[in-house]
Amino acid sequence: MNSPSTAVAKDKMREVKPWVRRFGRFGYMAKGLVYLMIGVLAALAAFGPGGETTGTSGALQSIAEMPFGEVALWFIGIGLIGYIIWNFIKAIKDPENEGTDAKGLIKRTGYFISGIIYTSLAFGAIKLASHTGNAGGENSEKTISAKLMEQPFGVWLVGLVGAIIIGYGVYELYNGIKEKFMSKFKTYEMNDKERKTARLSGKIGLISRGIVLSMVGFFFIRTAYTNNPNESKGLGGALTELANQPFGQFLLALVAVGLILYGVYQIIRGRYQHMNFGYDGK
Repeated sequence: MNSPSTAVAKDKMREVKPWVRRFGRFGYMAKGLVYLMIGVLAALAAFGPGGETTGTSGALQSIAEMPFGEVALWFIGIGLIGYIIWNFIKAIKDPENEGTDAKGLIKRTGYFISGIIYTSLAFGAIKLASHTGNAGGENSEKTISAKLMEQPFGVWLVGLVGAIIIGYGVYELYNGIKEKFMSKFKTYEMNDKERKTARLSGKIGLISRGIVLSMVGFFFIRTAYTNNPNESKGLGGALTELANQPFGQFLLALVAVGLILYGVYQIIRGRYQHMNFGYDGK
């Protein structure tokens, strides 16, 4: 039988932790909106004038220029804070039971790094929404590379970052091809149409993002090899590089559709992802 103190602790879990989890769900949806915009802009660039290959900060700038863009930016900025908090919880508290072996620690470290990266994006959205700054430039990868180059063993650090990004890109590819992501959904709450949409958007979306991330990682490794931070490229740079290849517009169109579906997949995650942290509510 539970002691009074245990009962109080469980009550607090029910009171606070479901709120944290709902905030995290909000964050997945906000992330999905950003990737939807990146994919739409890339698709427009592939199919004709009116679009551009851009990364996350460029997508925020485009959202700011839309009707009700300021409201959307507040939604995205606040939502991403929820996504960041959830990543830090996954890294520190390990609600997904990744464990403390090498594989588990690598994944949890990845969650922590993701939280740091999206912190910049969240505050960029809030700055744009409040007219106190911009979303940050598309050259942030060059800045990161340059700062790492200044450190002891800087070239090796840049190469290591590139290898980690490639590794995560390959993981996304594998996750998409094997449809491992479906095990993280509450499929019992979905109807047939929702399950099919989740499977299709997750599969194609993760494969597309895996390809782009692998390209970004390659650019970091090339930076280390040439000792030139200008070789570093982020998401927008990877899409531009893809468009410059033979049949580049066709390839860009395919990846653009994939990134749109990745955005849809993230929104579905916000609704149906297992997020077991404390009391197992919605």
